Amino acid sequence: MPEEQSTMVEIEAQRSQEVIAAALPEPLAPATETPDETPLRINHTRTGVRAKPTSVTSELDLKSPSLYFNRELSTLQFHIRVLEQALDMSHPLVNRLMFLLIFSSNLDEFFEIRVAGIKRHIALHPDEVGSDGMRPTELLDEISRIVHEQVERQYRILNETLIPELARQNIFFLRRESWTASQREWVREYFDEEIMPVISPIGLDPSHPFPRLVNKSLNFIVELEGQDAFGREGGLAILPAPRPLPRLIRLPAHLSRPGCDEFVFLSSMVHAHAEELFPGMKIIGCYQFRLTRNADFSVDTEEISDLASALKGELLARRYGDGVRLEVVNDCPAHLTDFLLNQFNLAPRDLYLVDGPVNLSRLMTLLGDFERHDLLYKPFVPGLPKVLNNRKESLFSLIAQGDILLHHPFQSFTPIESLLAEAANDPGVLAIKQTLYRTGADSAIVSALVEAARNGKEVTVVIELRARFDEADNLLLAARLQEAGAIVIYGVMAYKTHAKMLHIVRREKGGLRYYAHLGTGNYHSRTAKLYTDYSLLTANERLCEDVHLVFQQLSGMGKPRVIETLLHAPFVLHDRLVKMIEREARHAEKGRKAHLIIKCNSLTEPQLIRALYRASQAGVRCDLIVRGMCCLRPGVAGVSENIQVRSIVGRFLEHTRVFTFHNDGKPEVWASSADFMERNMFQRVETCFPILDKKLAQQVRKDLETYLVDNCQAWVLTADGRYVKQVPEEGVPAISAQETLLYAYAAKA
Repeated sequence: MPEEQSTMVEIEAQRSQEVIAAALPEPLAPATETPDETPLRINHTRTGVRAKPTSVTSELDLKSPSLYFNRELSTLQFHIRVLEQALDMSHPLVNRLMFLLIFSSNLDEFFEIRVAGIKRHIALHPDEVGSDGMRPTELLDEISRIVHEQVERQYRILNETLIPELARQNIFFLRRESWTASQREWVREYFDEEIMPVISPIGLDPSHPFPRLVNKSLNFIVELEGQDAFGREGGLAILPAPRPLPRLIRLPAHLSRPGCDEFVFLSSMVHAHAEELFPGMKIIGCYQFRLTRNADFSVDTEEISDLASALKGELLARRYGDGVRLEVVNDCPAHLTDFLLNQFNLAPRDLYLVDGPVNLSRLMTLLGDFERHDLLYKPFVPGLPKVLNNRKESLFSLIAQGDILLHHPFQSFTPIESLLAEAANDPGVLAIKQTLYRTGADSAIVSALVEAARNGKEVTVVIELRARFDEADNLLLAARLQEAGAIVIYGVMAYKTHAKMLHIVRREKGGLRYYAHLGTGNYHSRTAKLYTDYSLLTANERLCEDVHLVFQQLSGMGKPRVIETLLHAPFVLHDRLVKMIEREARHAEKGRKAHLIIKCNSLTEPQLIRALYRASQAGVRCDLIVRGMCCLRPGVAGVSENIQVRSIVGRFLEHTRVFTFHNDGKPEVWASSADFMERNMFQRVETCFPILDKKLAQQVRKDLETYLVDNCQAWVLTADGRYVKQVPEEGVPAISAQETLLYAYAAKA
């Protein structure tokens, strides 16, 4: 970057770090100042936490349902925090619209998976309760109440806030009544040429039963009057909107006002010309609707012999699972909504009447459809660690000199792709092993693996076919790798392979040497620009040997391997995490300083929650940065007063799983592919790796401290389950962790 720009970035980074240092809580007082019988608690503030005395509660009490939030309701709280970003003026306008659309996409998956799962649970175990004590029927009612309220609010934000603000920026979504004569003519031509040839109206009568509609597809229910060519009396018809067509169409520039971007909804075009689909008949009403179906599936590991073939069949079935939610435009008459509910076997609580398009998530295409950089986040160039700047040596040589840590997206994902590309063509590289969970069949990662296989290297790829909603892509990339000569395995049937690992065997002068990459996120270059994650490149013998053993365990058979440096699930990760939390509690009980920071996406596993409660009771300061669902209840007297839970929601999706333990002045820093959830601990293959280099470990701790003082994008969880947005107090500088890290890592570039 230019010298002047680099200097300014360095100044901003320095200022940010000075502000953070000033805002950080003071260190805990030496333990000798606190008698053993008065452990420590936290006094919640906007910028930090301070320990104070508390009392102790028995182990039996720690299982009380009153100490646990429901995981599904906690997930909804995260989605609501995403929706709140649509009102946050610190985000550019079009990005605010993006958050509103992400809320729709999040709700889609929530209904497809979580609500579908609750309904299935009701059918099998209607009275079974979880750790929070809620019955599934009660939970379903509460979900319906919250979602109805928030969906109504979402459309109000769209119609009353965002659309008017976009109009002030000369971006318009034109209603039919506002079309000019020339625009009407263009719409007619578009309808005749693009829509009419592919749309299939379906009249409903005894010989034309209600069609089986694809999950989340846009449809119209049409009420007709009159007699058709066969003498049939009018009634009802269904119009499925053609799925290949965009839901939002830009008008040509010559039909738009100068300097304006003007768009028309596909639904408006269908409404305007629906009568052409039913010639000679009168349309009484035409109304949008959308059905969300159960999109989850499970594969019986005992009954199948070919996972790939079984998944192909399940993917087809996913499009037509049982209905779980019905969205209908709010001017649809009650007798038609009742008809649709009956067709899909849904209850009134499953009906959502909306004031606008029923398929908002499909409007994401708008974000890349016009060049209004003034209304979007400013682009940035990811930085690189100094060791990789202007490098002339091979990556193998640099990694051999010491571990390299990357913090995405602030730092580039390119070194991982470059390492594989170099390995594919390095005559010294003999073998490459890699796990793939979410990636693309046409990605640079896969291309490098294909090239390596074609170059005669031993390439083994563990592909998790069951990565939800990426199954089809993973089947394609598996086929591409197999055609190139790579060995493709699908992990272990009963356990999803969620670990992010790369292992390279290279012949060097001293013999064979191992290299490895371990990460908290997927091997996906696009999400690496949007998600925060850590990547570790290492030639550390102990770590690399452990990665090698995990791969052998995945591809072969035998008893669990003795793995000394890595922690891996489903074998030792859960037990070791509990022990590390308990170790911190013992330090506190002996009057020593005790502090842990856990950053993850979700916290639901009861035993880990109870371990954190016990640590809090012992006086451990527990700072938890949990992006999404959190079942732990902080701030409960005598139980969790030493625990603060915060969620960061901003420009990037927080995705790092990283844990630090003070350990009586011998700090440990761990990064992981696993969240603090039952599935990650017991039903998945996961890795958790230590950051052994002291400078890199200190870097991670500084990153975490930055999140702990964020007062712009942070939400703090209260004991009653509310998330309170943090705002700078008067005279206190505003601190955004993500913006600070952008500046800090750019300054290092």
